[in-house]
Amino acid sequence: MKKIGLILVALGLIFFCASHKKMSSVHSKTKTTQVVKPSFFIDSAAVRRHLYTLASDAMEGRKSGTAGIEKAAKYIENEFKRIGLTTFEGLETYRQTFSFKPRGGPKEITSANIIGVLEGKSKKEEYVIISAHYDHLGMQKQGVGDLIYNGANDDASGVAGVLALASHFMKVGNERTLVFVAFTAEEMGLMGSTHFGKGIDASKFIAGINLEMIGKISGFGPNTAWLSGFERSNFGKIIQKNLKGTGYQLFPDPYKKFNLFFRSDNASLARLGVPSHTFSTTPIDIDLHYHQVSDTPETLNIKVITQTIQAVAIGTESIINGKDTPTRVVLQDGIGQ
Repeated sequence: MKKIGLILVALGLIFFCASHKKMSSVHSKTKTTQVVKPSFFIDSAAVRRHLYTLASDAMEGRKSGTAGIEKAAKYIENEFKRIGLTTFEGLETYRQTFSFKPRGGPKEITSANIIGVLEGKSKKEEYVIISAHYDHLGMQKQGVGDLIYNGANDDASGVAGVLALASHFMKVGNERTLVFVAFTAEEMGLMGSTHFGKGIDASKFIAGINLEMIGKISGFGPNTAWLSGFERSNFGKIIQKNLKGTGYQLFPDPYKKFNLFFRSDNASLARLGVPSHTFSTTPIDIDLHYHQVSDTPETLNIKVITQTIQAVAIGTESIINGKDTPTRVVLQDGIGQ
């Protein structure tokens, strides 16, 4: 009887193992299906790495013309190289170096825009620029405690977006040529983007996608962003159309009194007629950390940044692939010119 009992136990184990193997196969297939359609196709870990690196104390606030911004420039250059971007027309490296005298500044500063290119396929002579500024305010000259303006939201979050979008479109492809730019000296009066605009044929630029302060939940609620200059072209309406059904919404800029359309790097191209607009999520009217030493990575929401970058990718895809062409920007009201 003992022998028969052992045989029955063995048979039971064989049956259990076979059943478990079958169930594991079913679960494995289910998992495979889930992996094919992840919640995010933008790598949030990479977004976090970019943000925390660029906004670290080691970057000393990334003020144009300082050793701190030089560290940031090298980081962005290395990322462009890792992704596989090429250099912009006429440049031997990713750097577009120039000198300028800041408004009210006593001496000339030399700094560089960092530019990488992902050539398009069927419409490579048509350009879409994806940008953010990588400079910030530097450090306080005296005082106690925290003296570094880390500029996490303003605008390490936007640069993290530029790098993430470069990686994304390198994988999925693009019909129009993409020009990824980290602008310098935005905080000194849009110096980097103004210099860039002087050297381009604006008629070749179909759209400008600028990212600025995308690290906090918008005043419109979760899964939303707002767009500067919404009424000045149909760019925003194209984005809204493409975001239908995604659970993410884009709204016009609610902070008209701040004249934000002309206060970020999109303005330098918009003045040339390019439908160039800025995506943001930050409720700028109540943000306690804007231009403060407290603008650190810990105050930001990585999920919000990742969701917003992904929404920008989905919303602009039809423009990047040549299916939609936004109308040229309208400036006739003369605001900020």
